[in-house]
Amino acid sequence: MGRKTGKNRQFWEAARNNNFTFAQYYQRFVELATSMFRWDDMPDTVNLRYLELVLFAEGRAVFFYEPDIGYIALPCADYGELNIYGEPMEVMAYSHTGSFTKVVHIGYPGDDEKNGVIIWNNVIHTNSALDCEMYSKRLWNIDRAIDVNVNAQKTPILIRTEKQQELTMRNLYQKYDGNEPVIYGDAALNPNALTVLKTEAKFVADDLQGLKTQLFNEYLTRLGISNMNFIKKERLISDEVLRSQGSTMASRYSRLAPRQSAANEINTLFPDLNVSCSYREDVSLALERVEEALGEETYGGVYNGSQDNL
Repeated sequence: MGRKTGKNRQFWEAARNNNFTFAQYYQRFVELATSMFRWDDMPDTVNLRYLELVLFAEGRAVFFYEPDIGYIALPCADYGELNIYGEPMEVMAYSHTGSFTKVVHIGYPGDDEKNGVIIWNNVIHTNSALDCEMYSKRLWNIDRAIDVNVNAQKTPILIRTEKQQELTMRNLYQKYDGNEPVIYGDAALNPNALTVLKTEAKFVADDLQGLKTQLFNEYLTRLGISNMNFIKKERLISDEVLRSQGSTMASRYSRLAPRQSAANEINTLFPDLNVSCSYREDVSLALERVEEALGEETYGGVYNGSQDNL
């Protein structure tokens, strides 16, 4: 059993690194996706971190008043009939701990029985977890390809030997991999029984890093986070910077609009509240500050290829 485990050590180590790399990207993207929105004047009984995690993972949450707790926002499932627009008339609010469930009536605007508001994650009523997972997998794949390519520059060899000398070759390679300046072999070592073939692996890690940067920025654009979603080596004029943010702003509105609409519905249903939702910072304000700081119409550094994001 020990011998088998030893042979598969590299496989399991690679599998572990694959899992770690994917988890690293996934966690980073979840942090970005769930920390973008600012909810003002939301009751203290609403856990905003939990609300954004629910919207990220499930695509919707329901806001309502519970006499024993106060105003709360929880995940929900369809319950009962749909209205003419295909939206639920009632939902079952629940806690992930299984300690709470309640039927909440959504109805139509102005419905006297209405006692809750659905907060949607985006305009097509889907979650953000799918995009996060797909981009994490793609970036993980590129990252691991970079690791393999970089490692191939250190050990670009293939050793062919007789079966009885395999263990000897493994021990010699360990010394080689450990950067020992001199490697000794005993008299029983037959140099004619082995062949060393150089794989001549081409160094492409820099190209892969560029692809990784573009893919990373593509996901930021999908979230609505300002970035340079193309790579350009020379300095950019301010108009190029602004025009490059078009798709970013479009993606931003897709997630911001339903949250603002829900905030308005909440304020109408519960007149004692004045809830609002916004992005933590508007890209135009950030660019204005950069412009003022530089005092010129061109940008360098920050927008020079945008590879420092990673």
